[in-house]
Formats: sequence, structure tokens, C-alpha cells
Amino acid sequence: MSSPTAAPSAPITTRPWLALGALCIGFFMILVDMTIVAVAQPAIQQALDTDVNGVIWVSSAYLLTYAVPMLLAGRLGDRFGPKNIYQLGLIVFTVASVMCGLAQSIEILIIARGLQGVGAAMITPQTMALITRMFPADKRGAAMGVWGTVAGVATLVGPLAGGILVDGLGWEWIFFVNVPVGVIGLALAWKLVPTVSTSKRNFDLIGVGLSGVGLTCLVFAIQDGEKYNWAGWVWTLIAVGLVLMALFVYWQHKLVQIRPGAQPLVPLNLFRDRNFSLASLGIATMGFATAGMIVPLMYYLQLGAGLSPTQSAVVTIPMAVLAGVLSPIVGQQVDRIHPRYIIATAFLLETIAIAWLAVITTPTTPIWQLLLPVGLIGIASSGIWAPLAATATRNLPMSSAGAGSGVYNTTRLIGSVLGSAAVGALIQTRLDAELPQFDGISMDQVGGQLPEQILDGFATAMGQTLLLPCAASVVGVVAALFFARPGHMRAPLAPVSVPAVPVEAAEAGPRERGVV
Repeated sequence: MSSPTAAPSAPITTRPWLALGALCIGFFMILVDMTIVAVAQPAIQQALDTDVNGVIWVSSAYLLTYAVPMLLAGRLGDRFGPKNIYQLGLIVFTVASVMCGLAQSIEILIIARGLQGVGAAMITPQTMALITRMFPADKRGAAMGVWGTVAGVATLVGPLAGGILVDGLGWEWIFFVNVPVGVIGLALAWKLVPTVSTSKRNFDLIGVGLSGVGLTCLVFAIQDGEKYNWAGWVWTLIAVGLVLMALFVYWQHKLVQIRPGAQPLVPLNLFRDRNFSLASLGIATMGFATAGMIVPLMYYLQLGAGLSPTQSAVVTIPMAVLAGVLSPIVGQQVDRIHPRYIIATAFLLETIAIAWLAVITTPTTPIWQLLLPVGLIGIASSGIWAPLAATATRNLPMSSAGAGSGVYNTTRLIGSVLGSAAVGALIQTRLDAELPQFDGISMDQVGGQLPEQILDGFATAMGQTLLLPCAASVVGVVAALFFARPGHMRAPLAPVSVPAVPVEAAEAGPRERGVV
């Protein structure tokens, strides 16, 4: 049987690396926008005269509309071409950025941020789908290494750029800065990104409806559950979301039986590939750990250590720089080394680093000591983001590249939502336990140190909260241990003097099952 990852007879582009560079511009922009707004939230709250809930929804709206359409966006790329959907996403995101910068009320800003999320959802799965098509399996790890470098640099640029722009020009410019980037990215994509073949099958509208409503219920309830004290209607919404997603999975299975030529939104045969399933679980745990780690860390730095938002962002520089520098190097090794060893080791390093942070988050810890575990997280990240993406997509058939990318990125975002919500609830629980007299964290307090008499209890609560993302990283370690050896690493058998075993039988041995 032929391998689904076999490279086409002729490459779809003779300039894959230039095309990758063009794609990374849009990917970089939407990643920066996920972190840049956090620094500007106090300024936005003051300028638009809103409350804490209003300014939180500036981020929540983006997350909600980013996560929900992801499955649909991946399938749109398969249907109308990933280049076309990528360019449309860039246009939507850039126009929405202008709307954000011009917003004169919190309501308009929230709506514009939601539109930004739609643009980001259209962009993200197309980058992975095009990498899958432009690079053969034995080169894809290096390409994903560049993709991981972009993520690392964006992590660095977002908070720093946010602090500089807010302090120097005003909060509006964290959105206006996207306009030239979007225009340049659009021009380069039109010139360099290849047009690839598309699938002309019918669209799964029932699947779109079930997944869209189901994910909206889940994301909204998880994101805002703490704000409404996990009222009964929040749990009802979660239950409705779970039922709808179960119906969605059932429909994806039945659709192929009802209409043999139909193309489900999520081809369930994707999960027959062990590496795709495990990589999707791995990226969900990474999303959980990342979102869950950054919240208590930023609160500790700003409220416990008295750093400004920009100074707090500077503390994360070792993490971003090391991830950016090491990602392309690790990406090249993923093409040669069993992903199990790289990804499991990286998740183990991340577990150690977050546990290290949890131990040393005290009011008397010098800032330089925090840089050591933060740097270790950067080293670990270089062995997780790009290697997981390369491992997930390596065995996918080209016709399912967009759908696979959509599923993979959706699990990442859902993991992030769960991480944020769970850590938010745990922070309040630990603060209530350690500081019964403390009424909660106010956005107005960010940038100023808390009173000395409650610093010990506050730091202890933040350290205890960090143990939750630490536990999520352990799940990543376990998942990575079960990766199978990718097909392109199966070396041809050496000649033997006594040909007692047929080649076909040898090749169907343990390696076919992923056993080393």
C-alpha cells in the first residue's frame, strides 16, 4: 500500500522557503496580538471608562471567535484553496485592527476584537496545511522549526511592543501597528505562496452547525464560569456543549455511511494515525500549561515583585530568545531522531521548570533567579511546538491537510481556554485559603506592589497555582512516550548473505507498529 505522505512527482513551488517566510508574517501578527493586548488592558480600561469585566472581554472575544471557527476554516482551505483563505484572513484581520484602533467605546472594541479572531482562525490552519504540501516529509521538521521560531519571537515581541507602544503612543497603536504588517504580508503571500489543488466535494453544513454551537457553549462557559461563580446555568451550558460535540462526532461517523462521497468536517480517520492523535493531545496539554503558567507568573511579578507590565515582559526574554534560537535547530533533528525522545524530554524539562518556579515564587527571591527556570521553559518549548506540529502532520494525506491542521489548532486553543479558566479559579481558591482577608485581584492594582503584610500569602498562593500547569506537562510527557516512528525514518534493510526472510515481512515488523 502506498504511503499517504509520499511526495508529489513535481513540487508545487520551487521557492518553498520564501513562501514559508511570507506565511510566517501573518502567523507572527496573530500570535503577537494574543499577548500584546494583555499589557494594554489597564490603559484601555481607563481610556474607554469601562469595568474589569469589560476589559477582560476584549481578550475573551478574540479567544472565542478564534477557537470556534477553526475547524470550519481548515475545511474552507481544502475547499477553496489555503492560499485564498489565508489572504482573506489577512484582509479581515487587518481591517478589524483598524476598527479596534478607532473604537471609541468598549462595545465597539469587543466587536472588532471578535472580528480579529475570525481573521486569525482563517489564517492559522492554512499555514500548517501549506507547509504540509510544500515540504516533503523528510524536510517538514526543519520547516516547522522555522514556524516554531516565529512563535518564540512573537512571544518576545508581543509584551515588549505592547509596553513600548502604550507608553509612547497610546493603546490604539497596538492595533494600528498591524496595518503595515498585514499589507506587506498580503503582498508577499500573493507573490510567493503557491496555489494548490482543492477538493470540490459538498460541505458538511450540519457538522459546521453542531461544532460551532457546541464549541461556543463550551468556550463561553469555561471562559466566564468563574465570573458568574459557576452558577447552575454555566454548568448547563457546559453540558449542552458536550452533548452537541458528542452529536457532532456521531454525525461525522454517520455522514460517510449516509453519503459515501461526502467530506466530513473532521475526518475521523485522522485519528487512526497514532501520532496525529497523540500530537493533538500533546498540543492541548501545552496550551493548557502555557496559559496556566503565564497568569500566576505575571500576577506574581507585577503584584508580588512590584514590576511594571513592561518590566515583567522583560523577565520573559530568556524564554522567548532561547525558544526562537533553538527551534530551527531542534526542527532539523526531528527529521532524523524519533520524535518520542525529543518531545518527551522537552515536556519533562518544562515540568521541572514550572515546578522550579512554583518553589521560588517568594517575596524575597531575586529576579535573576527567576530567569533560570524561565530560560529552561524556553529550551523546553523549542522541543515541543515545532516537533509536535511536524509529527502531527507528517502522515496526513494531502487532501486532509487543512482539516487536520484545523483539528490540531482547535485542540491547542481549547487547551488554552481550559488552562486559563482552571488557573483563574484556582488562583481565587488559593488566595481565599492563604489570605482570607484579601478581596481579590484588581486590574487597577497591576503595576504596583501589594502591601507587605500580605506578600507572603500572595506569593504562596501563586506558587501553589503553578502546580496545575506543571501537572498538565506531566500528561504531555506520558503522551509523547507512545509516539510511533515516522515512516520516512524506516531505513531500508541492509543486504544479508542468507535471504531467509522476505523484505515485505521484515518491513511489516515491529517498526510498523511504532516499536523501537
